[in-house]
Amino acid sequence: MRITRRAALQATIAAPLASPFILPRNAIAQQRPNELRLGISTFLSGPASVFGVPGRNAADLLIEQFNAAGGIGGVPMRSVVIDEAPGVDFLLGECRRLAQNEGVDMMLASISSGSCLAVAPLAEQLRMPTILWDCGTQRIFEENSFKYAVRTQANAVPEIVAPLLYLMRTRPDFRTLAVVNQDYAWGRDSWAIWKAAMDAIKPGVRVVAELFPRFGATDFSTEITRLQALRPDVIFSTSWGGELDTFVRQAAERRLFERSTFVLPLAESSLERVGKTLPAGVIVGSRGDHWFLHPTARDTPILKNFTEAYRRRFNQYPIYPTFHMAQALYGMKAAYEKAIAANGGRWPSREQVMDTMRGLEFAHLTGTMKIRDDGQGLEPMLMGVTRHVNEYPFPVLDQMILYPPELTMNPIGTKGLDWVRLLTPAAVQRAPAPIAYRA
Repeated sequence: MRITRRAALQATIAAPLASPFILPRNAIAQQRPNELRLGISTFLSGPASVFGVPGRNAADLLIEQFNAAGGIGGVPMRSVVIDEAPGVDFLLGECRRLAQNEGVDMMLASISSGSCLAVAPLAEQLRMPTILWDCGTQRIFEENSFKYAVRTQANAVPEIVAPLLYLMRTRPDFRTLAVVNQDYAWGRDSWAIWKAAMDAIKPGVRVVAELFPRFGATDFSTEITRLQALRPDVIFSTSWGGELDTFVRQAAERRLFERSTFVLPLAESSLERVGKTLPAGVIVGSRGDHWFLHPTARDTPILKNFTEAYRRRFNQYPIYPTFHMAQALYGMKAAYEKAIAANGGRWPSREQVMDTMRGLEFAHLTGTMKIRDDGQGLEPMLMGVTRHVNEYPFPVLDQMILYPPELTMNPIGTKGLDWVRLLTPAAVQRAPAPIAYRA
C-alpha cells in the first residue's frame, strides 16, 4: 500500500493524540509551559459539600497567592474543578476528560475513599501525576504500589489510633461501646481499625451496637433510639460533613450526649457549623494537626496570614479540608521546585516530579511533613476535648495532644490492621503532654 508524504505527516502528528497513555504535553515535558494546569476533584454539591467547598476555596485562595508571588518556577497555575458528588463512574470519566482533552499536568483527588481507590489506578494508566489530597483509606498504598500517585496527608490508621489513645488516656475506665459509621469504605475500614486496636490495648470492651446508616442519610432517629436504650459508655463515630452535623444536632435534641462519652475523630470540620449544640467534653480529632488555633503554630505568620485571608474572603474559619488542600499545593510546589533545581533549571518531566515527591519534606501551614518512599504522607495527629469559651460561638479544643506519626502509623511494608493488633497499653503513656487552650 502506497503512503504519500502528506499521509505520513498526518499520521505522525496524530499518533501522540491517539494513545490514551501518552498525553500531548508529555512530548514537551522539558519545555517550560505557559501555565501549570491542575485538575481538582471535590464535593461541590450534596451534604458533603460543607466539607468539599472549603477545600475548593482553599485552592482558589492559595493558587491566587502563589501566582501573585511568581507561580512555580515562573509558571502560573490554573485549576479546573470537578464535582465528586455524582459518583465514582462520573469522576473517572471527568478525570479522563481533563487528562486527554484539557491537558492538565496534575490531578488533586479526592475526598471519598471510594473515589481514591478508583482514581489511583487510573493515574497509572494515564501516567497522570496525582496527589490524593484528602481521602483516608489506608488500603491505597498497602494493597498496591503506584508511581503516579502520592498522598500529602496521613491515612485512617493514625486518624483512628490517635483518638483511641486519647480516650484511653483521659477516660480509661469505659466498658461498653457503640459505633455509628457511614456505610461505605471509610466507615467500615475505620471501624475495623478501631476495633482491632481497642482489642489489643483494652481487651474485654463489649461492643453493644454496630450501626451503619447509609451514606447520605438525613435521619438518625432509629440509631439514636437504640443508643438511648443501650446506654453505652462510649459512642464512636467517624462520620463527617453534613451527615455528622445532622447526627450531632439530632443526638443533642434527644440528650444523648448526657449519657455517653462521644469520640468524633473528624468533628473539627463541624465545630463552627454545629456551634454550641455540640457540648463540652466531646473528644474531637482534626485528621492531622489541622486547626486554626493550633497549639504550637497559631502565632506563626504563615498560619495567621492564611486564617485571616481565608476568613476575610469566605466569612468562615478554615477547617481541616482547607489544610489538606493547602498541604497538597505546598507539597506540589515544593516537588516542582526541587525537581527544577535538580534538572539544572529546566522544566521537569512528570516522572521527575513524582520521583521527587517520594522522600520529600516540605513546610505547610502548621509545620513540616514528609512523604514516605511508598507515597504515604506522615503527619502528627491533633486530638482534644471540646470546651465552650466566650471568644467563639462554637466549641474550641482543650487539653490538646499532638501524637507523632511514629506512635500512630504503621511502617512501610506492613498492613495497618495487622500492626494495630500489636499495640500495647504502653503506647498510651508514650504520648506527649496535653496542651491547654489559651485565649
